[in-house]
Amino acid sequence: MGQCGITSSKTVLVFLNLIFWAAAGILCYAGAYVFITYDDYDHFFEDVYTLIPAVVIIAAGALLFIIGLIGCCATVRESHCGLMTFVIILLVVFMTEVAVVVLGYIYRAKVEDDVNSSIHEVYNEYNGTNSNAQSRAIDYLQRQLQCCGIRNYSDWQYTRWFDASKNNSVPISCCNTKVGGLCTGSLTRPEELYQEGCEALVVKKLKEIMMYIIWTALIFAVIQILGMLSACVVLCRRRSDPAYQLLITGGTYA
Repeated sequence: MGQCGITSSKTVLVFLNLIFWAAAGILCYAGAYVFITYDDYDHFFEDVYTLIPAVVIIAAGALLFIIGLIGCCATVRESHCGLMTFVIILLVVFMTEVAVVVLGYIYRAKVEDDVNSSIHEVYNEYNGTNSNAQSRAIDYLQRQLQCCGIRNYSDWQYTRWFDASKNNSVPISCCNTKVGGLCTGSLTRPEELYQEGCEALVVKKLKEIMMYIIWTALIFAVIQILGMLSACVVLCRRRSDPAYQLLITGGTYA
């Protein structure tokens, strides 16, 4: 019965280590995704706090790759030292991912306030030229999220760009591509413009990214618990009954 428990635990460990390698790639991808998204919306943040969970999760991904390597070697060779190292590093990564979940929830709550405090300033810096970083950011944002203005297209009337242009229109990036005809951004034809404001959509997008990070960390934290439990079973059984079959070679006693 003990032999069966050990063999089963070792088989699960080998399988989990393969999952850890895949998880390492997924975690690094998740972190990189946050970095890329941040680059698109960085003008709407006063802080870079949203990058902290991304940095942590990339570090966790790198550690998971090392864990997978150590775990496979330790399981096949039945190394007590290797398995102990595997469990300890796995515990560190587990605690790191718990920290990611906590930070994710904390920073997710701060997103709305941060966007609210910076988006008005960015819109007021808009001048409609490609040389202006704020203009490029806003035009990209409005096309990408299919929105116009802060709360709606009428917000453009209170910007310096609107006062300077004196043509009673909003930027062309506000034009709804799903509506036929030639759109000039004129406020006399509001049906041609995106109706939804950008502020709520930016907040929603960033909160979705945070939840993506949180759920990724939670799922792999559960897998790591299984890995630690399996390693502990092998370690405990080996200590109490050192004479068991090797997983790979079979029939050779430790």
